[in-house]
Amino acid sequence: MKRLFALAGAILLAAAPLKAEDTVTDFVLDNGMQVVVIEDHRAPVVTHMVWYRAGSADEPAGSSGIAHFLEHLLFKGTKTLEPGEFSATVAANGGRDNAFTSYDYTAYFQRVAADRLELMMQMESDRMVNLQLGEAEILTERDVIIEERNQRTENSPGALMREQLNAAQYLNHRYGVPIIGWRHEMVNLSLEDALSFYETYYAPNNAVLVVAGDVEPDAVLELANTYYGKIPPNPELEPRARSQEPPQTSARRMVFEDPRVAQPYVTRSYLAPERDPGNQETAAALTILAEVLGGGTTSVLTEKLQFEQQVAVYTGAWYRGTSLDDTTFDLTIVPSQGVSLQDAEDAMDAAIAEFLEEGVDRDHLERIKMQLRASQIYARDSVDSLANRYGAALTSGLTISDVQAWPDILQAVTEDDIISAAKQVFNRKTSVTGWLKAPENVEVSQ
Repeated sequence: MKRLFALAGAILLAAAPLKAEDTVTDFVLDNGMQVVVIEDHRAPVVTHMVWYRAGSADEPAGSSGIAHFLEHLLFKGTKTLEPGEFSATVAANGGRDNAFTSYDYTAYFQRVAADRLELMMQMESDRMVNLQLGEAEILTERDVIIEERNQRTENSPGALMREQLNAAQYLNHRYGVPIIGWRHEMVNLSLEDALSFYETYYAPNNAVLVVAGDVEPDAVLELANTYYGKIPPNPELEPRARSQEPPQTSARRMVFEDPRVAQPYVTRSYLAPERDPGNQETAAALTILAEVLGGGTTSVLTEKLQFEQQVAVYTGAWYRGTSLDDTTFDLTIVPSQGVSLQDAEDAMDAAIAEFLEEGVDRDHLERIKMQLRASQIYARDSVDSLANRYGAALTSGLTISDVQAWPDILQAVTEDDIISAAKQVFNRKTSVTGWLKAPENVEVSQ
């Protein structure tokens, strides 16, 4: 019976249209703010998001962490809201809210009943221009982000190594600077730093409003004009211009030792192209390559290194294509008991070389495509997922057309496309290999 249900599900997915079925309407307000409306009338709820084209990679040198710091500070008061009143109001209306910062964007969101959308726009547009900050807010919130770094980075040998690995991967680009910031710069972040970043980037002509859920486009546009449309743009906002990577001509290696390490492992990152507007084919091939190599128990690295050779207890491969500039393709192997890091690395390299020689198994590729198609279909059940998909893409240089074309581009990837992309990316000269281990002669408690 289970096999019958599985077969029926596969048939339904195979028959499902490849093109996105999202009902999307977009507008541009007179002040330059882009408004994207994604209709989903199955439940009377709405996700309201404001995305700024300003992330940690847009920070001025010497002020690392200011984008994330400002994200925290926006929950302080405005001319009309007391500190903490924003989130308290959302909660009192049965909703939830939060924010997040990445390399390429900072986003603020609320999920509420659809009839509370106007209130959300009123409050969010208010803090776009009316943030009230003083030295007291700077001091207290700076302590908060430093403690956040302590918990997420300083207390994790793996996080510390990844931070160093990124810094080695990017020789000139700001992607080599941690989103949360370098600690020695975080402790000096000032009111002037926060206000400068806020006044430069928090403007309607640098923002994307995404509203997803039980809404009508015309009604959303009317509200957006009422609350966001009256905010003047920043005429001095420059096009995004970042320092780019020079040619990378030498492989880099590092060993990160920490007495807290209980499980050593090897990780390697390669510089890789991102999804570009109108040109997503290579990124699609790399997306599927990550699944072929490290996407679960049937992946190449898992079968060869964990099951056949039993030299690893874990293997993985990752690629994050939604990025404004060059991103990375990453591999990890955690060796089995008694297997050295060098032997594990050699086994991983041998498995990759064998894969490039043998090519992609056609049946495996079709299974991955089916899984990707299923995940894309199921993702439409979540308005949060839809809003995030479009917001992240639009603030990373892509267009609505790119987002909607992506499922078909993934399905069109061939075995040859995958091998070609792999050979392009697996260039040791653009790689960084890291070993995480405990120092020699140091006992590690299990």
